Formats: sequence, C-alpha cells, structure tokens
Amino acid sequence: MKKRIAVLAGDGIGPEIMDEAIKVLNAVAGRFGHDFEYDFGLIGGAAFEEFGEHFPAVTLDKCRRAQAILFGSVGGPVGEMSSAKWKDCETKSILALRKAFDFSINLRPVKLYEDLWHTSVLRDEVLAKGIDILCVRELSEDVYFGAKSIEGEDGARRATDVMEYNEHTIERVAKVAFAAATSRDSKVTSIDKANVLACSKLWREVVDRVAKDYPNCELEHLLVDNAAMQVLKRPADFDVILCPNMFGDILSDEISVFAGSLGMLPSASLNAEGFGLYEPSGGSAPDIAGQGIANPIGQILSAAMMLLHSFEMKAEHDAIVDAVARTLKEGYCTRDIAKDHTFVATSVMGDAIANFINN
Repeated sequence: MKKRIAVLAGDGIGPEIMDEAIKVLNAVAGRFGHDFEYDFGLIGGAAFEEFGEHFPAVTLDKCRRAQAILFGSVGGPVGEMSSAKWKDCETKSILALRKAFDFSINLRPVKLYEDLWHTSVLRDEVLAKGIDILCVRELSEDVYFGAKSIEGEDGARRATDVMEYNEHTIERVAKVAFAAATSRDSKVTSIDKANVLACSKLWREVVDRVAKDYPNCELEHLLVDNAAMQVLKRPADFDVILCPNMFGDILSDEISVFAGSLGMLPSASLNAEGFGLYEPSGGSAPDIAGQGIANPIGQILSAAMMLLHSFEMKAEHDAIVDAVARTLKEGYCTRDIAKDHTFVATSVMGDAIANFINN
C-alpha cells in the first residue's frame, strides 16, 4: 500500500528523533510490503532561516497533498525567545498548522512499561496494578478560543476570557472517546466542573446522552479537581479520560509523568474528516540537540499512531508497539530513562526498535 506522509522535523531534537521514526517506518514498509513516500518540509525556526517565516506556504502545500502529517518539534532556547527567529515561533508554526486543518480532537496515550518502573514517581504497589490511559481532549473550543479582553485604567483593569461549548462539539469528541474505549477496557471517565460551570453542565448532559449509544461502556463523571487527585491515587482505574480543552491540557500533562519521561509519549490530533497530525508530547529540547542522547520513542510511537488512525494499519501499529516493548525489555535506555549511568544513543535506540520489527 502506498501512502504519502508530510514530514516536518522542525527544530532542536526534532530532526534527530524524526530520523529514527523514519528508520522504523521503513522497517515496517519492508516487512508488510508498503510504500511510504516522505515529503519533507520546513517549519518553525528551521523554516524561518530559509523563508523568513515559521510556516511557509510551501510547507502548507506539502501538508495538503499528504495523507497524514508526522511532526517533530519547534522552538528555540529560552534565552533567545525575543529574537526574530524564535519570537512567537510556536504560535506561528504548530498552532497555525493545527488551525489550518481544524484539528479538533487530541489523543494522548500514557503507558508505563514494567521495565521503566524505576522512572516513575509512584509507589511500586500502585505501579503493580498497571497504567495504560488514553486522554481524549477536545481542541477547538473552551476558554482558549472564546472572546478575550483587558479593559480599564492601570490599577483597576479587568480581564475577561469567555468559555464556550456547543452540543455538536461535545458530542463529536465524546463519540471518539467511547469508540476508543470499546477497543480497550470499555470505561470512559468524563471530566468537568458541572457543580459550577454552565459549559460543564452541558458537557455532562451531552456525554450522558452519547453514552446511551455505547451500553457496553462504563461511564464515570469526575469533577476536575477530584480527578486530579484520583488519577494519582488510583491510575489503574482509568482507561479513557474524556476532557474539555483546558482541563485536558492540564490533566494530560499531569498523567504524563507516569511514563517516566516526556520522551516516551506520542500524540495524535485529528479533524472531523479523520486527517491527522502526529507528534511527540515533548518539546524541542534545544539544550540537548545535536548530542545524540534524545529519546526517540515518543516520535516512533507517534508514527505508530499514524499507521493506526490515518492508515488503518493495526498490525503494523502493533508491530511497532511490540518492538518498543521488546527493546526496553532488553535493557536499551536513552539517558532520560536510564536507571544508572549506562544509556544508548538516539540512533542505537532506533536501530534496536527497527531490528525487532524485522526479526
């Protein structure tokens, strides 16, 4: 099967970890008889150097002609944020990309591998029950996209951010969450603040209505403040967490610590047509760029999510996930997840995962 992929490696460690994802995709293509065509484009600081802008039209065109987007990371050193190259880089690149394709749903899985228990902040008795959570976050509405204003004179200014949700948006993301749960442990935990917010009251009402179409799925409602506590106390009880935009932004970062490193975490952003953007949850990490020590697993697993959600290649997705698990079982660790001072280079980790796919 032939598929066209827009590859936007970006800045910092992006090109390094993207090389390993491509290496693994090539191994998948060889094993399963696919033809992945990569259309490489520039974005972020790398694009600014070449085009004088962070998201040039040529890159947008590559994305429009592709069947999926595989994204690395953008952004530069904190001390250089005021320079032309890095000022508003994320806003003008990755956020602009999300807006251009109306990515409205974010999928962020968090799984702790048994061989990485040593990296977790949780106690062993909690870890022994297992952690495998999928956070489904709505991306297109909420307080982030409502009207905003700062008015008044100094000393007496008033700021306003309007939170808005409509039924269609809530229904759409709820259906994604319940559909995902049917292929997992059939439980959805919906997050809101229905005791205070009108948006949350509507959220809960619509989620309850959607749940009736999935009678085999258990539905649990949690207020967001309680959820932030319960997910730490009993992470094994959570399967799919369904979140409005702002609450999802916060909770997905909270549960990310379970995996031991941001370098382990993939994500997918999808629009209503199913077109997807796939990127690791970590940033560009300019402080370690070029040293060959970055963890490529989040980027590799993002590529696996692309195979599953954009190309419906479940066996190929599972082959990558299994290869990652086998690699960790064999003791391969990059610096961020190493138990002691022994760790392998970025390329060695990618080689190991690719080899397990081939063998």
